[in-house]
Amino acid sequence: MTKTAFVFPGQGAQSIGMMSNWTQHQPMVQKIYDQASESLGYDLWKIVSEGPAEKLNQTEITQPAMLCASVACWHIASTFRELSKVSLLAGHSFGEYSALVCAGSLELDDAVKLVSYRGQLMQSAVTPGEGSMAAIIGLDDKGVIAACASVTSGVVEATNFNSEGQVVIAGNKAAVDEAMENAKGLGAKRALLLAVSVPSHCSLMTGAADQLFESLSNTPFKMPTIPVVHNQNANIAGSVEEIKLLLKKQLYHPVLWAESVRFMHSKGIGCLVECGPGKVLSGLTRRIEKSMQSQSVSDITSLEKTIKSFSE
Repeated sequence: MTKTAFVFPGQGAQSIGMMSNWTQHQPMVQKIYDQASESLGYDLWKIVSEGPAEKLNQTEITQPAMLCASVACWHIASTFRELSKVSLLAGHSFGEYSALVCAGSLELDDAVKLVSYRGQLMQSAVTPGEGSMAAIIGLDDKGVIAACASVTSGVVEATNFNSEGQVVIAGNKAAVDEAMENAKGLGAKRALLLAVSVPSHCSLMTGAADQLFESLSNTPFKMPTIPVVHNQNANIAGSVEEIKLLLKKQLYHPVLWAESVRFMHSKGIGCLVECGPGKVLSGLTRRIEKSMQSQSVSDITSLEKTIKSFSE
C-alpha cells in the first residue's frame, strides 16, 4: 500500500463559504468553528460563511479560519478507512500549526489563539503599505537569491522555496520592486506582486518572532503521534522544545517546502493529500517530485474522489 502524507495549506486559499459544501459532515465542521469562536471571542463561522472578504482576509482572522478548515477536513477524512493510515504530516507556512493540531501535539483552543496572535504580530511588525511579497517564476533558487542580494533600497529576501522555478520573495516594498526587476534581468519569466501586505518569513519578522516565542513557551505541546515535517529545516523535531523553536524561526526564516516534499519522498511517501481549501500544494507536488501522487480534500466532492483513488 502506498505510504501517505497529509499536508495543510497556508494563507491565500481562504474564501467566503469555503466550508459550506460538506453535506452530512457539516455538523462536525460547525462544531470545530464553534469551539474556535469560543476561544477567540467572536463568531469565526459567521465571518467564514458571510464575510465580508476584507475581514476574512485580515491576517489575524485568516489564520484561525484556515486552521479550522484544515482541521475539519482532517477529522472528516480520517474517519474513512482508506485515508486513516497516514505516515507523515506537514503544513505550508502557518499550515504547520494545522499539522500539529491533527498530530495531537497542540490543542485546537491553544492553536487558534496562537495563530490569531501570530497574525496580529505579523500585521504590526511593518507599517501598512511598507511591506510586500512577490512570486518569481522561471528562475532558479540561486538566481532569486542573487536578485535579492544586489538590492540597495531596503530588506528583501527569498522566503518561500515552493518548487523549482517558483520562489517567493518578501521585504520592504521598494526593495521587493527592485528585486523583481533584477530577477527579470537575470531571466525570470515572470515576477508577480502578491495581494498581501505582510512580508512573511523574512528578517523584518524577527521582533514578532521573539514576541510569539513568549506565547509558544507558555503553551502546552506534546510530541506528535504522527511525525510532522517542519518548514524551517525540512525535518522532524526531536522534542517539544525543538518544535517551539522551529515555530519561532519559521516566522523569519524561509519556508523550505520543496525540500520538505523531497524529504517526505525519501521516507517512502508515495502520495500527498492536501487537506484544506485550495489545491496549491497538490500542484506544487507534481512540480517537485513527479513520481508522487497528489490529491486534495477540500469539500465532499474532492473527498469522494480521493477515497475512490485510494480504493482502486
